[in-house]
Amino acid sequence: MNPLEARIFPNARRPLEMKLPIDDLLPRILEELRHGRHLVIEAPPGAGKTTRVPPALLELGCGEVIVLEPRRLAARMAARRVAGEMREPVGETVGYQMRFEDVSGPRTRLRFMTEGVLTRRMLADPQLKGVETVVLDEFHERHLDSDLALALLKRTDKRIVVMSATLDAAPIARYLDCPVARSPGKLFELRIEYTPHSASPLEQQVASALERLLAEGLDGDVLVFLPGAAEIRNAARAIERFGLLTVPLHGDLSPEEQDRAVAPAGRRKVILSTNIAESSITVEGVTAVIDSGLARIAIDSPWTGLPSLNLHRISQASAAQRAGRAARTAPGRVIRLYTAEDFHRRPIADVPEIRRRELSQMVLQLRAMKIDSLDWLEAPPEPAIAAANALLDRLQVSPEMARLPLPPRLAKLAWEGARRGVPESACKIAAVLSTGERGAPDVLALAESNWQLQTRRVFEQLRRLIPGRDRAGDAEILQSVLAAFPDRVARRRNADEILLASGGSARRRDCRHEFLIAIDVEERREHGLPRVRLTAPLEPEWLLDHAVERSRLEWNRAAERVEQVTALLYDQLVIEETRAPAPPCEETSRLLAEKAMETDLGRFADRGELNQLCARAAFAGIPIDVPAALRELCRGRNSFAQLAGLLDAIRPPRIDQLAPERLALPGGRRVKVHYEAGQPPWIESRLQDFFGLRETPRIGNTPVVVHLLAPNHRPVQVTTDLAGFWDRLYPQLRRELARKYPKHLWPENP
Repeated sequence: MNPLEARIFPNARRPLEMKLPIDDLLPRILEELRHGRHLVIEAPPGAGKTTRVPPALLELGCGEVIVLEPRRLAARMAARRVAGEMREPVGETVGYQMRFEDVSGPRTRLRFMTEGVLTRRMLADPQLKGVETVVLDEFHERHLDSDLALALLKRTDKRIVVMSATLDAAPIARYLDCPVARSPGKLFELRIEYTPHSASPLEQQVASALERLLAEGLDGDVLVFLPGAAEIRNAARAIERFGLLTVPLHGDLSPEEQDRAVAPAGRRKVILSTNIAESSITVEGVTAVIDSGLARIAIDSPWTGLPSLNLHRISQASAAQRAGRAARTAPGRVIRLYTAEDFHRRPIADVPEIRRRELSQMVLQLRAMKIDSLDWLEAPPEPAIAAANALLDRLQVSPEMARLPLPPRLAKLAWEGARRGVPESACKIAAVLSTGERGAPDVLALAESNWQLQTRRVFEQLRRLIPGRDRAGDAEILQSVLAAFPDRVARRRNADEILLASGGSARRRDCRHEFLIAIDVEERREHGLPRVRLTAPLEPEWLLDHAVERSRLEWNRAAERVEQVTALLYDQLVIEETRAPAPPCEETSRLLAEKAMETDLGRFADRGELNQLCARAAFAGIPIDVPAALRELCRGRNSFAQLAGLLDAIRPPRIDQLAPERLALPGGRRVKVHYEAGQPPWIESRLQDFFGLRETPRIGNTPVVVHLLAPNHRPVQVTTDLAGFWDRLYPQLRRELARKYPKHLWPENP
């Protein structure tokens, strides 16, 4: 044991149980940090950075060293490993702290901590008094809390050490203006095999891979990476026939169950794990990894704003982390349940959470710290920040709510419940929603159902922060839920469909309530409309304080009139609506005219008379704008029934002088003048009616075309020269007409 190791591990047996690659780098790490504030350490899986670097940093002073770990299991195991090498119990020099567990004491100087715990601690203590160095381990995972922690720490005087196995160190080194220290490669040989594509269930693929390992003489334990607890249970049943010790490892297990999964066993063991075992820890005895290539990644529901886990293919960096579990203590082997081509098509690394997560909780924390801007390693997208601020403003979330370990919606729910006298019920609902509990379609029933262990822990933690007993009933509980989800109000459309206040529709089977809160909605293409999975009933009067009254004009096709529709709206949802004839105004007139122009103008005037009037005006050279006249006629009116006066509205004032509608004949008869576009006007009547009229009638300077009719009203002559007709044609025509119609008078000189 060298002098440095002796100082770091004064109680350890000599020599240390295993020399790790990072050990040779420790003197340089300490030297860099004595002369500079920050350092980036790049070391592959198995190098020992998690357990050897943090205790070495205690040499730099007497202050505390905090190590941020991405997962609870990693924090707990790393603390135990380091404490064991110091030959001390956990909670003395070395401790750990996470959301539901704090194993530390007054002498603790090295504290392994989950990322979210640090950001909540900085709400009360932004400068982290008593802390000298903060280590961000496995930073390549780029969780939102780790990016936030890094930006907040840069504002302080603390030393910052960033460690990772698969990280591109250059951008962080530039960000921190610090050097990079690199450790040598992996300890043992690692053989990676790929598997042809298979349509078999995942658990059968795992069983086949395990059978292959056993047939080839596997020496050691097997670590199987699966997406979630359901897949772990299925795989456990599928490999029962091999007679091996099978243990699950996932986040929903108790700490004791997780410890049993990674502790040495008396016989060969198969650990069925989620990505909880992907980084930071060495699981003793593992020499083989079976990698499904899948993980459930946290995303934020666009409906609830709450995190949920969706199935995704892992990145190449995550696959490398998983493979590294097999060669930490001996030569290892990896079977990937996917092809090499599939591997090379995957992204190099996962997208940082700061670019894909909902940011309202982070923005609330910054508001609580009164921080307007930060120097980010990678700035969050402006639209995401704007959306987060809009949500916080809508919820009216106060900075005090940031101390609750909940997303802002649920913090508002718990806070509002306490204000309304239902703290216990509000904490129940916040707990079940925060852990993704499902099983009942109604939130009140869900809160009273059987809970998972994680839900129970969240509830107990909330009750420590929000004590007291319920003094009110369901109405106050549901109003608290409404305060947390004010943008998720819906109204029943029919038994299987609801209308959403945000716009659009969703499916909700057997909907019995007129108004409800659509708390959780699932969108899948194969389902068509989104499907509502969890609701809460509400009374419409609860919406009145936030509703607005809006009036709009609307065309009633059946009544053929413009109506004023007055609606009480909550966002885009109609709570109540009334209709009445629209009052006279410019908008009413415009809409009435628009609808009138869309219909047949014959509705408002005789089509023949209208055409004739337009032709008369054209003959007289008087322009007529029918649309303008119709618009003018619509002024002060709201229905088609009031538009009967269209002809009077468009009649030019001198039309009867310039283009008379009728002409008088000598016998006293007044005949209609016909006007046609591009043609002279014409009249028609029996020939006898023109007796006594020598010259052709004129309108202005235009002779009228005269249609002379026989007594049977059939034309006998059409002329514009009536005088010439009498002189040249009438004598012959007179004899024919007298013979045909002897009872009529046919004078020689008409």
